[in-house]
Amino acid sequence: MTSIPIRRALLSVSDKTGIVELGQSLAAKGVELVSTGGTAKALRDAGLDVRDISDLTGFPEMMDGRVKTLHPVVHGGLLAVRDDAGHMASASEHAIGMIDLVVVNLYPFAQTVAKGADRDEIIENIDIGGPSMVRSAAKNHAYVAIVTDPADYGVVATGETSLEARRRFAATAYALTAQYDAAIASWFAFADQGEHFPATLPLVFKRGEALRYGENPHQSAALYLPAGPAALGIA
Repeated sequence: MTSIPIRRALLSVSDKTGIVELGQSLAAKGVELVSTGGTAKALRDAGLDVRDISDLTGFPEMMDGRVKTLHPVVHGGLLAVRDDAGHMASASEHAIGMIDLVVVNLYPFAQTVAKGADRDEIIENIDIGGPSMVRSAAKNHAYVAIVTDPADYGVVATGETSLEARRRFAATAYALTAQYDAAIASWFAFADQGEHFPATLPLVFKRGEALRYGENPHQSAALYLPAGPAALGIA
């Protein structure tokens, strides 16, 4: 299936830039909004009808919010192959409704480290549920849209998504989780464990400027720079 209407959207963001406007656009298209914690409050404060994730799962958010979306009702709704009769029979048996759109950005781990937070605060800013939803939705991008960048809100505000957009969103999402995990692994190795040369060094680079040409004039090239607060040297 190429174009899919959005009937249910799960919104759970740390950075709430533009989320109310997106919620308003989706609601105007008849989309059911499901949300968590502070995101749900922001949407309700704007007058939107929002369903708590706990209403969906039948379990309250618990353990200081560490456990809220880690539930088969959520991940079944994200991972079910919609044209697989067995998948849909399981969903029906266990009262799992489909989720067509996930809008997630992650706990600000790198920013928490950069501001000099203590170890306990840094650990609490390692997101678990967010990356899990991102990965589930991205894997099932044939049916589910995963939006991790507010710049893409306008694309899904229309109330439907194309396969081309969902594939692009999935690529962006996996790049995000790769960078996020690389930052966490690096912090554990260098800052927490004090290793000078860890056994594994995950490196993530972002494209900078395009270059006039590569090694030869007929070749294209681009400059990639280390992602994160500082460049790393390898010796």
